[in-house]
Amino acid sequence: MKLNVYFSNRLRLAYSKFSNGLAKHWTNKFYLYLAAIFMLFAVLDTVQLHIISGMRQEAFDAMVRYRIIVPKPDSDIVIVDINEASLSAMAKDYGRWPWPRLVLGEFLEQVEKQQPKAIVFDILFSDPDIYNPDSDAYFDSAIAATNNAYFPLLRLDPSNDALSMVKPAMIPGVVPLLNDAQPEATIAVVLPHFPAALKSGRLGLHNIYPDADGVARQYIVYRGDYGWKLPSLPASLARDFGWPEPAAQSFLLNWRGPPFSYQYTSFHDVYTDMGNKEKKRPQDEFKNKIVIIGSTAPSLFDIKPTPMSQMHPGVEILATAIDNLKHDDYLRFPDASVAYLLLTLCIIWATAWAFYRNFGRNKIGVLFGASQFVLIGISYASINFTNTYINITGPVTIGLAFFTIARLYSAATNKMLERSMVRASLEREGKLQVTLLLIRLDGDPRLLTDTMLDQIRYKLENAGLEQKSVDIIRGYQKGLWDLFEKTFSISWIVDEGDVNGAARVAEDVAVVTAAFPQLLRKFIISSDIKVSWFVHQGEVLGGKEARNYWRGIFAETLLRWNEQQEKTL
Repeated sequence: MKLNVYFSNRLRLAYSKFSNGLAKHWTNKFYLYLAAIFMLFAVLDTVQLHIISGMRQEAFDAMVRYRIIVPKPDSDIVIVDINEASLSAMAKDYGRWPWPRLVLGEFLEQVEKQQPKAIVFDILFSDPDIYNPDSDAYFDSAIAATNNAYFPLLRLDPSNDALSMVKPAMIPGVVPLLNDAQPEATIAVVLPHFPAALKSGRLGLHNIYPDADGVARQYIVYRGDYGWKLPSLPASLARDFGWPEPAAQSFLLNWRGPPFSYQYTSFHDVYTDMGNKEKKRPQDEFKNKIVIIGSTAPSLFDIKPTPMSQMHPGVEILATAIDNLKHDDYLRFPDASVAYLLLTLCIIWATAWAFYRNFGRNKIGVLFGASQFVLIGISYASINFTNTYINITGPVTIGLAFFTIARLYSAATNKMLERSMVRASLEREGKLQVTLLLIRLDGDPRLLTDTMLDQIRYKLENAGLEQKSVDIIRGYQKGLWDLFEKTFSISWIVDEGDVNGAARVAEDVAVVTAAFPQLLRKFIISSDIKVSWFVHQGEVLGGKEARNYWRGIFAETLLRWNEQQEKTL
């Protein structure tokens, strides 16, 4: 037990020495130095480092996942799901996946009879079925008979481009993006095997490109390879149906909710009903619908992590992208790096200035917390009420880091850095002349909040030209101190015999007493508050015994003030 007390005392002593050293070496300028360092980091992060970008992504994920106002999925987009149940049920007649293309050909023919707006395959038909060539031929003829079926193509890693024989101009729907398009360039791409699909020109990339952390947040509009524009599947639909196409190469997905928010129907159920004489399903089920044929079966590995889920079906990501382009409500994400940088610098320097001018730790904390809450609220409101996401996570994060360090320094050095004539007298030798001014406010305590008193205290500290300390006796202490509730204690010291210094202090007392009524009217709007004040001068001996002398000065001031009040009665 004694050992614990010993080490505890040693730690307190070390902390005290460390804090005193910081205060003596850095003083209040520490906040300005710290702001300069943070400013440099903010500029470097904006231009080069991009450390805060990961935090912005996590903030976006949280906001979009827990937003209050979620746009509803388009009821005209239907996903025909080759799910695990369909794979299992159809395995009896057609084996496991992939099924003979005859199945998909029959499905396409039957769905076309219902006059859907579009049929989008989220299935890559890359190779022929060498065991069922007639089945392939049947599917190809079914494709040729349609004018609204869309097929994906897959862009491979550009490192394989030199090995490819496919030139961009050979792909229907690919057009030059720039005047300097390279006609002889080759690209590594997997095209649909079926000639009818290629001839239709209704092709598009279905690549999903996740961010650096592996999460899919965006969808491409097109790829610009070697000056050629390779559209995505959603962009191909936008082109044919006249939907507005984003100018950027990709857009931020405006999610409609967690997985399975769209209308799903089982492929097996639909296909089986199509072959029945007695139909149980509506025969206009897909009329004017955008029908997307894909799979949510985990065994087919089309599952991606998104802000909404770690297991988001790829077919629903495609549906979301089509939905966004159809309604032109994808999330705009303005590249306002300069504006964000300026906001960051404003937060840093405003906080630094507040600490430097000693506005009060509690007051700074409240104001800083409120400002950050407002900024986060702006981001959250933007993603709920608009299609423009204003991401202020970066400025808030950097500002919070700055505030934390500044607050720790303030807590460690507050006692050493506060203006205190008592401490000043402890550090000086010889006799000192003390001037003590007490100003008492009497009235309804509810009209005198701590915030009002702190505002007046700050103004009094900066009134006049002489160094002084301004303290507030708030009356929170029990017993005798309650008698001095809402009293300002203002003190000055000068060396004994310093006539000029004493004259300057007298002028400063006059400035403070003249300024006080104005401050009272400014911060406390009430005529019921009465003000009384008293000035007393005395002597203290600098050094270790100064505290005892100050106690005597305070007691003597109260005694003289009481005597004066009795004489006036």
